[in-house]
Amino acid sequence: MSAHAAEPRPGVPPMPERNPKALRAAIAQHAPQLLPDFDEHWKRAIADTFDIGPLPAFMARWWGEYAIARDPELDARMADLHHRAAESTDLAEAKALLEEASEIRHWVRKTEPGE
Repeated sequence: MSAHAAEPRPGVPPMPERNPKALRAAIAQHAPQLLPDFDEHWKRAIADTFDIGPLPAFMARWWGEYAIARDPELDARMADLHHRAAESTDLAEAKALLEEASEIRHWVRKTEPGE
């Protein structure tokens, strides 16, 4: 996979400031399909526990989810990789497809606000 596969294209909204409030607002505006899961995870992991210890892991997960979902082409690519891996009868091929999806997830988590 080339690094360019995860770089945003023109028309892809920029990443928000790296905080839960800004991330939630960006999700609500540009990837509302993620909002119910985001809110449920927030409630379960942070709000109901009054514990901010899990906040870095929470932000890492949802930062990556939003970075993918905000880009329709990248989101479709990830869906295709997962679908092809699930349908594959060749273990090596399925593993390669999932490794490519993992590389994309690691790449997008490095995306900075404004990118």
